[in-house]
Amino acid sequence: MERRARGGTLIAGGGYAGSIVARRLGRRGATIVSPENYMLFTPLLPEAASGTLEPRHVVVPLRMMCRHAEFVVGRVTGLDTTGKVATVDAIEGPVEIGYERLVLALGSVSRPLPIPGLAEHGHGFRDLADAIALRNHVLRQLEAADAAATQEEQARHLAFVFVGAGYAGVEALAELADLVRDALRHYPGLKTAPQRWVLVDAAPKILPEIPADLAEFASDKLRGRGIEIRTSTTLDSVTESSATLSDGEVVPCRTCVWTAGVRPHPIVAELGLPLNETGRIVVDAAMQVQGHERIWAIGDAAAVPDPAKKRRTPCPPTCQHAIRQGRRVARNVAAAINGRKPRPFTYRTLGVFVDMGQHDAVATTVGIKWRGPLAWLLARSYHLAMMPGLKRKLRLLTDWNVQLLFGRDASELGGLGHPHKLEQPTGGGTDST
Repeated sequence: MERRARGGTLIAGGGYAGSIVARRLGRRGATIVSPENYMLFTPLLPEAASGTLEPRHVVVPLRMMCRHAEFVVGRVTGLDTTGKVATVDAIEGPVEIGYERLVLALGSVSRPLPIPGLAEHGHGFRDLADAIALRNHVLRQLEAADAAATQEEQARHLAFVFVGAGYAGVEALAELADLVRDALRHYPGLKTAPQRWVLVDAAPKILPEIPADLAEFASDKLRGRGIEIRTSTTLDSVTESSATLSDGEVVPCRTCVWTAGVRPHPIVAELGLPLNETGRIVVDAAMQVQGHERIWAIGDAAAVPDPAKKRRTPCPPTCQHAIRQGRRVARNVAAAINGRKPRPFTYRTLGVFVDMGQHDAVATTVGIKWRGPLAWLLARSYHLAMMPGLKRKLRLLTDWNVQLLFGRDASELGGLGHPHKLEQPTGGGTDST
């Protein structure tokens, strides 16, 4: 196995938290290990899925964002904390990378439950591949509904079940419902066909992260659009053509989307570091790993004590916490380089935004509650401000304005990344020149 004695600061993970650390360290230098060469701006993932935004515009190339960092495409697969060496499954093969300081920002993955049929027939919504695949699937259902021989089968193709009524579930459902509504103008045979959108959650109300009155406002708005909300309900099983709920109802559908929670990346459990009961890495107020003063852990994989809860519980796995944790750890790493003491993470949530499509949203900022079009405008302004880089900000503004003027694009892009072999026909009838 190749050995790279780089030393310095090694950052495992190039998502929100890890990329912020590398960017803030600047010329102090760092090495980022990430399986992708980009950072995904996850708050805008629903808009990428619905066609509001071009998918490439919700990602930022890490080499552009972190100009002074070295970059390794790969995944950390092991850790020798005594020898200060990380084992990496890199693009060119396994390598060992030495470090003086280590920042673990390994992120999270979906937390599916052992529900019959979920793994085979459910759709995730965690990354860009999930978003594009779901968009393609939904548009394919419109094509199938248009070609259906019976009204029963047509209704099955136009029924969509979303499990999980947190930020991701509500925003994804709202955006995709808007996509279907816009796309149906191109399907004259489906003008009178009924759609069915069902939002399912085990909790007694949707959006538990926001004040109860705003959650109730959001519920009323969604129900006003014909969306069924099933709280205190779980998913019992999924087949190719139906979803069975815990209240006994069988929903005929060909789309079931799972957005019910996340868990730390599985590699976290293999690193030999202290974990809490949910599998997140145990850290102190300065985000240093318990028993390892030169190792920090941040983001979804770390149990960072939440200042807003008197540090009794971990911070929620949100993007705004990951960003602020990255900024603080970058300062703490710089302090360690200069022989100073690290400082604790003190950020408290200043606000939350939930985009519900159709120029509608709910939000709370520094104790002020917003709803309707003004909340929607605030949400877009906040996301624009947090997007790194002037180029990406301008692209977001262009996409948003084009969509407002001309609507969403309804092209299915299922063939992207899956080219035909040279001897196979493309089926597109493309003329040669």
